[in-house]
Amino acid sequence: MKDLLEGVRVVEVAVYGFVPAAGAALADCGADVVKIEHPETGDPVRSLSAYGVNPGDGGVTTLWECFNRGKKSIGLNIASPEGLDVLMKLVDQADVFITSFMGPARKKLGIDADQLLARNPGLIYARGTGQGPLGPDANKGGFDGLSYWSRPGVSTAASPPDYDYPVLLAGPGFGDVQSGMNLAGGILGALYRREKTGKGGVVDVSLFSSGLWAMQASIAGCHATGRDNIVQLDRRCPPNPLTNIYRTSEGSFFVLGMLEADKYWTGLCTALERPDLAEDERFDGMAARGKNSAELVAELDATFAQWTMAEIAARLNGQEGQWSRVEFPGDVVKDEQAIVNGYLQMVEYDNGASLPLIAMPASIDGAMPTLTRAPERGEHTGEILASLGVNEEAAQKLHANGVVG
Repeated sequence: MKDLLEGVRVVEVAVYGFVPAAGAALADCGADVVKIEHPETGDPVRSLSAYGVNPGDGGVTTLWECFNRGKKSIGLNIASPEGLDVLMKLVDQADVFITSFMGPARKKLGIDADQLLARNPGLIYARGTGQGPLGPDANKGGFDGLSYWSRPGVSTAASPPDYDYPVLLAGPGFGDVQSGMNLAGGILGALYRREKTGKGGVVDVSLFSSGLWAMQASIAGCHATGRDNIVQLDRRCPPNPLTNIYRTSEGSFFVLGMLEADKYWTGLCTALERPDLAEDERFDGMAARGKNSAELVAELDATFAQWTMAEIAARLNGQEGQWSRVEFPGDVVKDEQAIVNGYLQMVEYDNGASLPLIAMPASIDGAMPTLTRAPERGEHTGEILASLGVNEEAAQKLHANGVVG
């Protein structure tokens, strides 16, 4: 799969998660991604703690690795004239430029779209923003917990009906990685157009637009029904008890997902050794089960509470209806389905640490990308300068002046 974007050169001027996630996806596909980091401070995500995970836990910095695997890093102060000159040499050779910097900063630094496209007309210039390039909040910063999770209505829609507050973001980078894939997809489309026409262009994706994309069915449904929110489902009395969450005797959880409940109802009752439920008039058909939902959930709760997950799995795998275990994130490392398909790969580090990283979620001709570690800050500075024709004496001078690191 590395041959998909072999020879495509990407320059990344971005921090945190969203736009770097797009760069990681392009690197997964074989692009040569050069990440620009400040020579002293680097990307702030290197020192970011989130959800109880700190830099260095387990011998690695997880957020940095997730968003920057497979890239090269050059320490470069692009706010200096000498550093900007090095960046422009990289832009001259680039196919794609991606950035998370906001408009005023881009313009001040001399790296806005019109400035770089004037220099390299075939460039694909990709911007990742909080709220989009237009409107009153175009220059307002954003993170995924704000622009992806909160503003598009994900938080309120995901909250159970008896919560006093909407739920917070599900985990670190949750909206960043979704938005990053959207940005990567837009870049691939622009590269395809350039292949046909020779024309570069500008790709814009925002955390807000990505959250709206994810919530489109809920937004349209609310408008159609005149509500301000979708119906908040209560597991104790759902419209369809065969699309509901249940607990095992061990305390673990699983979900039934039988949307065509009438099709699977009899088979489910047989698998559970509950023919009495199939014969009960209260549960005869979708409408009846919906009307008597609380009673059926109570029956199923009591039935499932007798068995372990292994016992329930044996029964549910013997019928045709859809179901799934509910896992914790830490359990997914052992999921054979994720491993055998190459979705989850263990990356090994020189210090003996290992980290499960998730590949870009698409295979080409059955192949998934092979993931490698993220770079140390400025790890490839010398290599990149040499590729630009900067001789050793000039490189040492750049180091001495704090331009590179």
